[in-house]
Amino acid sequence: MIIRASRPILPLNASRSLHPAFEQLQFPWLCPALLGSSALRSSRPTTTTTRRKPTHGQTVALRTNHGPVTGSTKAQRREFAYATGLDNNALNDDYVPFDNRGGSYDSQVPSQYSWSGRADLSELPIFDPTSPLIIHDSMRQAPRRFRVTNGIGGELSEIHQTLQACLRVGRIERAAATLRRLTAIYKLDAPELINAHNDYLASAIERVVETKDQALLRHVQWWFEVEIRALGILPNPKTYGLMLRASFQESNQLKIDRTIRRYIALAEHADLRDEALSTALNTLNSQEIGRVTRVCPTTFHSASDLQVDDNFDIQPAEEFLDTADQSQKYDIHPQQQKGLGLVALKKSLSVFEQATNFPPQDTFYSSEEARKKAVAYKRQESLERDTWTSALDRWRDEHNESLKRMGVNSGLQTKSVSAVMWTWHEALVPLIREEIMKSDESHLEKDSSKAGHERSAYGPFLQHISPEKLSAVTIINTLNRMSAMGIGKGSKVTVLVASLGKAVQDESIAEAVKGQSSSRYTRGLGTQERQKQLMRLIKRRLRHTLSSQPKAEPNSGVLVQEPSLDIDAHEWPPAVRAQLGAVLVSLLMKAAKIEVVRGDPDKNVTHKDTQPVFWNSFQYENGKRYGVIRMNAAMSAKVAKEPLSGALSKHLPMLVEPVPWTKYKQGGFLLPGVQVVRGGTQHTQLRDYIRAAADSGDMAQVFAGLDVLGRTPWQINKDVFYAMREVWNSGEALANLPAADPKVENPPEPGLSADLHERRGYAFKLKEAENTRAGMHSERCFFNFQLEVARAYLNETFYFPHNVDFRGRAYPIPPYLNHIGADNCRGLLKFGVGKELGESGLVWLKIHLANVFGYDKASFKERRDFATDHVKDVYDSANNPLKGSRWWLKAEDPWQCLATCIELKNALDLPDPTKFVSYLPVHQDGTCNGLQHYAALGGDAIGAKQVNLEPGDRPSDIYTAVAELVKNDIAKEATEGSPMAKLLEGKISRKVVKPTVMTNVYGVTFQGAKRQVASQIRDLYPTLASDSKTLMSVSYYITGKIFTALAAMFNGAHDIQYWLGECASRISEALTPEQIRWIEANAAGKDLESSISAKATNEVKNKNEYTRFRSSVIWTTPLKMPVVQPYRTSSSRTVKTNLQLISLNEPSASDPVSKRKQLQAFPPNFIHSLDATHMLLSALKCNEQGLSFAAVHDSFWTHAADLDTMNGVLRNAFISMHSEDIIGRLAAEFAARYKGCMYLAYVKTNSPLGKKITSLRRSIGSSRKAKSQSQVDELLLEKRRLRLLASEDPDEQAEGRAMVTPGKLFADTADEKDIMILEDLQGLEGVIGQVSSVESNDQETLDTLQPVLGSKQLFDDDAGAQAEIDPNDSAEAAVALKAVRAKAARDRRKIWFWLPLTFPPVPKKGDFNVFRLKDSKYFFS
Repeated sequence: MIIRASRPILPLNASRSLHPAFEQLQFPWLCPALLGSSALRSSRPTTTTTRRKPTHGQTVALRTNHGPVTGSTKAQRREFAYATGLDNNALNDDYVPFDNRGGSYDSQVPSQYSWSGRADLSELPIFDPTSPLIIHDSMRQAPRRFRVTNGIGGELSEIHQTLQACLRVGRIERAAATLRRLTAIYKLDAPELINAHNDYLASAIERVVETKDQALLRHVQWWFEVEIRALGILPNPKTYGLMLRASFQESNQLKIDRTIRRYIALAEHADLRDEALSTALNTLNSQEIGRVTRVCPTTFHSASDLQVDDNFDIQPAEEFLDTADQSQKYDIHPQQQKGLGLVALKKSLSVFEQATNFPPQDTFYSSEEARKKAVAYKRQESLERDTWTSALDRWRDEHNESLKRMGVNSGLQTKSVSAVMWTWHEALVPLIREEIMKSDESHLEKDSSKAGHERSAYGPFLQHISPEKLSAVTIINTLNRMSAMGIGKGSKVTVLVASLGKAVQDESIAEAVKGQSSSRYTRGLGTQERQKQLMRLIKRRLRHTLSSQPKAEPNSGVLVQEPSLDIDAHEWPPAVRAQLGAVLVSLLMKAAKIEVVRGDPDKNVTHKDTQPVFWNSFQYENGKRYGVIRMNAAMSAKVAKEPLSGALSKHLPMLVEPVPWTKYKQGGFLLPGVQVVRGGTQHTQLRDYIRAAADSGDMAQVFAGLDVLGRTPWQINKDVFYAMREVWNSGEALANLPAADPKVENPPEPGLSADLHERRGYAFKLKEAENTRAGMHSERCFFNFQLEVARAYLNETFYFPHNVDFRGRAYPIPPYLNHIGADNCRGLLKFGVGKELGESGLVWLKIHLANVFGYDKASFKERRDFATDHVKDVYDSANNPLKGSRWWLKAEDPWQCLATCIELKNALDLPDPTKFVSYLPVHQDGTCNGLQHYAALGGDAIGAKQVNLEPGDRPSDIYTAVAELVKNDIAKEATEGSPMAKLLEGKISRKVVKPTVMTNVYGVTFQGAKRQVASQIRDLYPTLASDSKTLMSVSYYITGKIFTALAAMFNGAHDIQYWLGECASRISEALTPEQIRWIEANAAGKDLESSISAKATNEVKNKNEYTRFRSSVIWTTPLKMPVVQPYRTSSSRTVKTNLQLISLNEPSASDPVSKRKQLQAFPPNFIHSLDATHMLLSALKCNEQGLSFAAVHDSFWTHAADLDTMNGVLRNAFISMHSEDIIGRLAAEFAARYKGCMYLAYVKTNSPLGKKITSLRRSIGSSRKAKSQSQVDELLLEKRRLRLLASEDPDEQAEGRAMVTPGKLFADTADEKDIMILEDLQGLEGVIGQVSSVESNDQETLDTLQPVLGSKQLFDDDAGAQAEIDPNDSAEAAVALKAVRAKAARDRRKIWFWLPLTFPPVPKKGDFNVFRLKDSKYFFS
């Protein structure tokens, strides 16, 4: 009874107040009979037409988008379909709700996609490749810059974001000035303009609601009438909805009804009434909704449509405070380390220990499980919120500790780093407050100086978070950035200010979304349900109206979506981020001081000196001058000894199951903001595609797969943790843990008589030693983070929310401790739920031991016997990991081996080991998974056998197979007398070839592969590496043999990889139909339609931007996720800051694509998208069958008892994918996606076709034109020829046939085989078996040159530059090298011409049948 009495009653009162209104209807504005009179328009007109409605003999003045209409101009409007007469015509009423004296966030919970009811999630979806999702964004404008007026200007996005920043911090006047600047830039009917006005109105109205400020309300009403309607800007439904909300803030109750009628009538006149009311209902409370129905009575279908569940109780948010007793924490030994890093983490995770955060035991919950869930969500919310607070608490505590120990004047030597950071914080906060005051004064006093304009630009952004938090972010980010670069090296100013600006932006975003937070998940759903019921009638009417609209005709079967016009208010302008970062760094340089105690040993005296911590200097790198922020040497030495513990609470593992993914930025953590697809600003185009795919439901299976991965519970393996902690505290270097004080000796300094070569060698070795020390220090810092996180979660069950990269590969979001990390991380983790081993589980646990030990190329029986044979070592490792024989340290993955030894020992201790409940994740790894996909795609029977797609008694090892082929080839050449072969005979092993084979499938270049081989040779055979020329020659020779061996095994895959590269080459030099239409219109003197009326300052620079190649390679994965390659050539922009001029790269979807990157990255990225699909499909099927599942790309984990089931799932998912024609489907998608495009094809200049094209151009004089103009002219000519040929008019067809163009010559005399393979494609040396283009064409010449050139290469494949002739080379070598280069140059000469974008025929597939995989037990093992 008490609960029911305390329940919120507003919705009930609203229900009661609505019923009398139903009985007093006067005009039925929601009557179904009137739908025709108020049907929604599918598109808004660009101008407002005038219509007349005779009502009581009166006329009304309306306004057009050309400005206010004078009193003599009478607008006409249609007649209202009243059921009865209405005395007061609101639109004709002279009442305007303001005197002519000048003048929230939407918390509705979006519906979540339900995956549980879908039975087809683990099956491949039906996908029609001829109808892909397409966003026509090739005409996206490059960022336009506008002249700065009164401190407002720059890029259009910057002006919009400045407006949002001003609104957020309450700078209404500055926001108004910014909005007027936007009004001067945009056309009046631009949707971006009215959206900006709506944002302004919404912010001002929110302040009116909070403060009841009637003067501000009058300003809002004045703005609507004068700055919007009087100027001819067309209000949209949101505008009217906002003004309806403002109506209820009138202090004069008599004005409210009249104001409501006016705005509803205005919306009715614009045919936006229903939409406006629907928008308004999201912000009005129940009584206000009731008042609307009384002021404008409405006919509802049935009063029963609105019902309230009297039995639904709402738990107030305060009732989720936690009081559970956590005093019985598992006792752990303290870790000895300097500083209070652990204290900081405990403060961050104080929800684990503080009794005040738990709900009272007598709080009502439907069940104990519900109470625990509420507690967990509250703790997680606190965990996500308390990032910077915990850091400040730590600094303060350590500072106070130092004062207690040493007195007030404690020096640097007696203070921890955190205590010193607290003194910086105390000095920095007042400086930040002063800077904020200056920015306010610059705005209020309208400072016209450059400094004033800069402060006006970044000032609003500086106030998004508190000065205290700004200080913490600045200090932590600066130190972390300098630690990452090497404390002694300093950090480039550009990198430091950009990262700091980004960190402040991210924290601002976190602050902005805290209002949303987890109230959706911790509170009852009653309010939501009642709101849905209150809105149901309007929504139903709206749906009915929309369904009555005519459907748009499909665009040739292709799903088309326009690019998003929304401007992300959370993403700050790069220039503002840089300026803000520079300001904060400069303030930190002023605030951060240290007291250094210096001594004079001769005089036995000491003195203290206060010095700045950071200072600015310059350094030169590759001939360029860079600004660098360096750290004081005394502080650097202190930081190097004491690892930094920053704000660890950012994206830690979750204490509750992650929020299901439903949108681009909705899922994972409770606080929104994390993107489902990783990537920065260069992924603008991908973001639009992912959002569109999510809205259309295409991302359903990807979202569901991420949810499955995120719902897997984890725990810390305490036994492994204790052993690891003991090693850590000892400072010993063990397994992959680096030593606390690594002994890295500097090389001996050469004597005075040393020559230049010796001195260079010394400098190189000295730098190498410094880099080694810095690297080991950084490693140890990161290990420290991981151990602290593990310690905090020692008694918790936790979860890893996942997201994906642009190719669809899944990654856990928490960065410090996760299962995708190194061996020590994986050894620390176990599943949060256990399963009995059973007979098969015990066998798999033994096999797993052999796998992590490194004995993974034997048969399953041999691996099982391996564990049995080493059972004594297993017991010794489990019982005495650090004091026994340490057998586990011999393993390839020692910490995972130790965890497996402990698990196996615990099982064997039981009378029946099969009854042991195991929590250990057991892995199944693919055999070079990328090659497995290639073998299946190409149907390569030999390759399939080497990667275990074919059944076999023993696992095949691709690395050993390649090594054997290379050895045999070398042995053959050795018998033929080859000096290089004799030198290498007997020296080729599996280790030499493994890195190259492993990365070949993912696009390693020939030069990259050569460096990999050189590294292996250097480690295995130091004598061969003693001479750098010999090492390079040997590496070159071996790399060529490896590529040749791969080509022999994977012939079909080689063809497919080359086909992928050729497709990417054509796409990246193609113009879209939209671009071609613009070029045609521009040639005819027509202007491009735009929503912008003002002229940009960079208009001339971007004059021909639409002639650039902008087509990215885009494809759809088998799970319907769109993949967009982000590689573009971005422009840079110089930004002036108070530190220095900074050059910023500003990636945009309007930038031209980087052809070389698009081409070379496509084959590996395509394979990555396939292995990502295989993993997510497997995850979904395992979830259906009740398995715990985790994955690290091509390594899949589950309980030992479920290994047999999971193996079956993996095989079936792979077969399901590759039983379809993946490459054929990709070709069909490309044909649909790039239909109508034209691309630049090339043939050799000295070919028959090349000579004809040259002759044609000379005959018409086009060869004398500039290349760019000649290309445009020929494009227009070829497009006209194709259009005429496609005409149904015989005369036009004849005219087209009579035209002679390079495309016509190609069609008559050549075919696909004559199209030249470009140098970029020849440089695609990651294709399986593809060796250097020069080597493949001139092998005989190279063999002749090799003895005289040594390690010299003809081409640097990474840079695409030719090798220079060394003056020390012999005359014979120089002549031979010149000859080869001259021949290569002649062969590379090419001539261009336009062709319709088509793609080469799909390569023929081999004989391998993927269904044979069904019986391959070593596919994943």
